[in-house]
Amino acid sequence: MLAPKHITALEDLVGKENVYSDKAHLIAYSYDATRTRFEPDAVVFPRDEEDVSRILVYCNHHHIVITPRGAGSGFTGGALPTNGGIILAMEKHMNKILEIDMENMLAIVQPGVINMDLQKAAEEVGLFYPPDPASEEYSTLGGNVSENAGGMRAAKYGITKDYVMALRAVRPNGDIIRAGKKTIKDVAGYNVAGILIASEGTLAVLTELTLKLIPKPKFTKAYMGIFPSVDDAMNAVFKSLAAGANPVAMEFMDDLVVQALKEKLGIELPEDAGALLIGDVDGNVSQEVDFQLEILEKSFKENGAQDFIIAHNAKERDTLWYARRNASPSITIFGSKKLNEDISVPRSMLPEALKRIYEIGNKYGFKVPCFGHAGDGNIHVNVMVDGSDEKQLEEGHKAIEEIFQLVIDMGGTLSGEHGIGTSKAPFMDIAFNDVELDLFKSIKHAFDPNNILNPGKMGLPN
Repeated sequence: MLAPKHITALEDLVGKENVYSDKAHLIAYSYDATRTRFEPDAVVFPRDEEDVSRILVYCNHHHIVITPRGAGSGFTGGALPTNGGIILAMEKHMNKILEIDMENMLAIVQPGVINMDLQKAAEEVGLFYPPDPASEEYSTLGGNVSENAGGMRAAKYGITKDYVMALRAVRPNGDIIRAGKKTIKDVAGYNVAGILIASEGTLAVLTELTLKLIPKPKFTKAYMGIFPSVDDAMNAVFKSLAAGANPVAMEFMDDLVVQALKEKLGIELPEDAGALLIGDVDGNVSQEVDFQLEILEKSFKENGAQDFIIAHNAKERDTLWYARRNASPSITIFGSKKLNEDISVPRSMLPEALKRIYEIGNKYGFKVPCFGHAGDGNIHVNVMVDGSDEKQLEEGHKAIEEIFQLVIDMGGTLSGEHGIGTSKAPFMDIAFNDVELDLFKSIKHAFDPNNILNPGKMGLPN
């Protein structure tokens, strides 16, 4: 419980209209996509960077915990106030696109800007912001940077970190820092921006982002490859890319997802369809798009594809993508709760990784439908359990731990895009040795010696 004197002091700093400790606000800011709940003691809406600095100075002096928060759409608990304290919510005031610089092809935004709003603003002037997490219609860019969000277009265009040119942030002691430049090249000093990207609000509070934009491609077409088996589809992924294909997206759905799409949504697919690969190709001339599709079709069929479908207009494209958009809700036919992890492995390891993941599922007696961004090796693994059965939940978490160990042994990572937060924090010692974990703790201490910013996340101390 935060003492009344602290609430009064915060009201003096930012105005009573920007500080809330009523039950409605505490509940509204107590959860994220994990559906786990931790109530804060107060919710504070800073109006600008100076407000953020003043709040941090006060809280640092009084050792009051702060959790920065965007839209709360994360899947690993990064924005949960697990230690109470203050939620520092950016969406109310710090939500403006400050500039779209056509000459340098960049955007300067505040952290509360919605991802899709920037995409639309860029497209209005013929530019393009590629990172497209599934939450793009409501997640904030500050949250995207803090989690290093990915998306379906990552196969060709990369992820959030590839578009962060510079940022402004406030350290816990109130110091305002700038990291990075507007320039394409910058090798002066340490890459502080790189350290803050994916730091999940544990080191500093982001207040301004300078993001790279690129020209918007003029032509886009969608495709679908239908395969008799998961193994055929996985081999087609890395072999088609090695053959010179450069798709915007290459999304994968296994045989269990195909079964779920048929049974729950009535999507018409061939009876013997064992896996799907769906994606887009784009380019500035139509011949480039057609060339990419030719490479994909040839490679897919050489690797067992039963059919290769091209969408020639927006309606046909939406029909193809409908299956991928509904992969996640459809698999609830296999269990009331899904233990969803976004593992990532080198693309060449995808066939072996999935084979062994299914073996782990069979060992514990669980269905493990998989789908995701095969073009960049990032697969969403879903261990399906009965959420009301404590024994199944316990066994499900054991299966997840085995999957994590398998992925690390293959040179992969615990998370391709969702981050670590609280849900994956117990597994950090699988992915990193003691020396590496101590280095993380040293970086945390250098930025935040009083440990007021989002403590307990990413396997760092409470």
